[in-house]
Amino acid sequence: MSEEAIIRHCSPTLANLKTGSMFSGTFSTREELNGNIRAWNSILHKKGLRVIPLKYSGHRALIYVYRPVRLEQDFQGSQCKAILQKSGYPCHNCSLCIAKLMKKLRTQNDFPHEIGLFLGYPPEDVKGFIEHHSKDCKCVGYWKVYGDVEEAERKFEEYRSCTDRYMKNWHDGISMEQLTVMS
Repeated sequence: MSEEAIIRHCSPTLANLKTGSMFSGTFSTREELNGNIRAWNSILHKKGLRVIPLKYSGHRALIYVYRPVRLEQDFQGSQCKAILQKSGYPCHNCSLCIAKLMKKLRTQNDFPHEIGLFLGYPPEDVKGFIEHHSKDCKCVGYWKVYGDVEEAERKFEEYRSCTDRYMKNWHDGISMEQLTVMS
């Protein structure tokens, strides 16, 4: 996996527009992947981000790039806490919540529906997704929207524009470290 993969899939998180991003990528060996993750963390940690592998499957890994401070703030919201508690998460500690998510990803066939909370999606949309079994949404973009369509569409455009801009800048020689906004 490359720096390009992080920029392509995580630009809104790098720009501090979004709490977290996830992407799946291939690797030759775990040692190679772990080396990449250490290198990414050495660059991104200074800017307030972390990179962790959530799940391995053969030569694929699900990578989570996130802002721990933002995640903690998100998890303090009452609706977010209620969803997490109902899903069995220890809401008092974000690291334990991530560990619980990792366990669910390893032991369940489907993505846990509350995963959107780890990405900064609106809790009302995550709740709607869970309650409606992913049906009957008002619109679809980066997530399925059950609440404020206008705000979601504004965010979708902001994320698309950010990703386009970051990819162009990266291709023009600006490094991931330079592109990443400090928390």
